[in-house]
Amino acid sequence: MAIANMRGMTLFREARATDFPALQRIEQSAGRAFASIGMAAVAEDEPPSLETLGAVRRAGHAWVAVDGDDRPLAYLLSALVDGALHIEQVSVAPASARRGIGAALIDVVASQAPSEVAFLTLTTFRDVPWNAPYYLRLGFTEIDAEALGEELSRVVDHESRTIPGTAPRVTMRRPRDRPATGSSDGVS
Repeated sequence: MAIANMRGMTLFREARATDFPALQRIEQSAGRAFASIGMAAVAEDEPPSLETLGAVRRAGHAWVAVDGDDRPLAYLLSALVDGALHIEQVSVAPASARRGIGAALIDVVASQAPSEVAFLTLTTFRDVPWNAPYYLRLGFTEIDAEALGEELSRVVDHESRTIPGTAPRVTMRRPRDRPATGSSDGVS
């Protein structure tokens, strides 16, 4: 299934295995921005493996934004966590950033979620401008640690052990049916 955005220039579709090398390159290039703010360990972190991307795709939770030539510009990985659609990763190629592609991709994925999903959730860096402040503009709000479900608590615990660096992170959510309103693209 492919979905065109308002301008008809970007298509959104489920990821294919043939997209995976491009998704890894997008992750690496988008991640380089972290080095410019003193987060070199995050910038150097490895992209998702081909095996991980394959597993997420087989579960129906890997989406891409592509240009008119079907080349990936951005991608989003998600999972069902505590009954919410949890955004595990969203990355936009730097050359395609600040055009609303990330926000539109989030909206497309939300529109394709099972009908019983009421919320989108994610975890991100609290103080990185293209992370938590960006998601606030898209209608996400912070969730207190005490309000996390069991599965999301496990995600947060796992990330605290595996994401490089010590920068503070935050857990956020937004209603599924609230469209994003931001104009630039973030990276989880």
